[in-house]
Amino acid sequence: MKIKFREFLKAVAFYLGNHLIINQATYRIKHKYLTKVLKIQLGDNTSISRNVFITGNRIKIGNNTVINRQVYLDGRASLIIGNNVNVSHQVLIQTLTHDHQNPYFIAVEKPVIIEDDAWIGARAIICPGVTIGRGAVIGIGSVVTKNVDPFTIVGGIPAKKIGNRNTDIRYKSRYFPYFDTDIQP
Repeated sequence: MKIKFREFLKAVAFYLGNHLIINQATYRIKHKYLTKVLKIQLGDNTSISRNVFITGNRIKIGNNTVINRQVYLDGRASLIIGNNVNVSHQVLIQTLTHDHQNPYFIAVEKPVIIEDDAWIGARAIICPGVTIGRGAVIGIGSVVTKNVDPFTIVGGIPAKKIGNRNTDIRYKSRYFPYFDTDIQP
């Protein structure tokens, strides 16, 4: 098997990013590494917590967005996360799947979009091809297989509408805790 040097270097960059930089570096260094080396677009005041795992660099994250601990961001297909979004602990956001009916089990890219002011609850799974509307809330442990309308609250497996969210959102997310704690300056 012939090693493709560029692909190998890319793998090393992601390995170092996922296992060293994201887990050990300050927010400023982490932000620089993700934007300059991995070519991920990150907005101002966006927080990437420790133990986040990133694969692929087709990721764009807006301003004042929080990506909490142990989140999996799949950027092998387009992943767009808007402004002021809160992604809670252990969320899985998947943009690639396989065609299980295809005899070659081919990979299928399905972009994911999470619009401004959305809140993704802990341990939720966002499936490939889903758009989560502005201000939507995804309940803890939900599996989102279909688009979610703006300001809709969904929950369950598969996620179904369980309510509506107030459209008057005035807060700006800001979460930069010390080390691997929830204690903030």
